[in-house]
Amino acid sequence: MYVLKTSASFDSAHFLSGYDGKCANIHGHHWRIEAQVKGEVLQSGGTEKDMLIDFGAFKHLVRELADSFDHALIYEENTLRPTTVQALRDEGFRLITVPFRPTAENFAKYCYDYLKTKKLPVKSVAVYETPENCAVYEETTEGAE
Repeated sequence: MYVLKTSASFDSAHFLSGYDGKCANIHGHHWRIEAQVKGEVLQSGGTEKDMLIDFGAFKHLVRELADSFDHALIYEENTLRPTTVQALRDEGFRLITVPFRPTAENFAKYCYDYLKTKKLPVKSVAVYETPENCAVYEETTEGAE
C-alpha cells in the first residue's frame, strides 16, 4: 500500500466549556494538521502517471483547511452569550463557531470528514495541539475491533 502524508499549521484560540481545569479559559495553540492518504494502485496515465494522487492538490486541500481556522477564536456553538459574541465581532475579532467541543479529537474527525468530502482516499488525520500531543482519527474497517 502507498501512503502519502502532508501537514499544515494554524494558530488559533479556543476554550473547553464545562471543563474543570485550565483549558476552560481562552487559550491558544499552534495547531498542526497531519493528513495521510492511501492506495494500492498508482495512476496509469496522464500527468499523474505513477502517482497515487497529485501531491500539490493534496497539500493545497490540507493548507486550505488549516487556513480556514487561522488566527480565530474557535468556540462551540451556544457556549458564549450572544452579547459576548456580538461584542467580540464589534471589536473586529474573527470568530468561528463549530457544532462540537473544540478538542483535538473532534478536530481530527472534522478534518478527516472534510478531506473525505474532497474525494481523497484518507487513511488518517492527526491534529496536534502541541508538538508532543495529538489526536488521531482513522476509520476502522467494518468488523474490526
